Amino acid sequence: MSHPETARVGHVHLRVSDLDRAIGFYSDILGFAVTQRAGNGAAFLAAGDYHHHIGLNTWESLGATPPPPGHTGLYHSAFLYPDRMALSQVLRRITAAGIPLDGAADHGVSEAVYLRDPDQNGVEIYVDKPMADWPRQADGALKMVNAGLDIAALLALSDPAS
Repeated sequence: MSHPETARVGHVHLRVSDLDRAIGFYSDILGFAVTQRAGNGAAFLAAGDYHHHIGLNTWESLGATPPPPGHTGLYHSAFLYPDRMALSQVLRRITAAGIPLDGAADHGVSEAVYLRDPDQNGVEIYVDKPMADWPRQADGALKMVNAGLDIAALLALSDPAS
């Protein structure tokens, strides 16, 4: 079987109940720029000059409630930031907005923070560690972990008082 070694996730497209509220979260809090808006029905956001990493629409979900717990669906979307400072800056906006965290972890390969968007979709924001530092088993296979992450230390990186 052939493996698509150069394939990657291009974007995530989410049904949301309130387009402006969702744009506020993904743009103002997470830092993605709106690249296109289709009236009150959809918006597309990106990091850098890509056409879009996030699609948001209300086509079948305007005013809807989140799916109930215990049902299938998206567990979370994950957004990779370029470095710990960028992650710290986003985390600072999240805490300033009073958005609660679901958790945080050092996975050995990455440092991750978990939260929910306004429609209760799971969101992971993270930064990868250098590949040379990834924990491995004796046979070379990855050995990811689920250790604690010091949120206060991460926030201190972007503390304007420092």
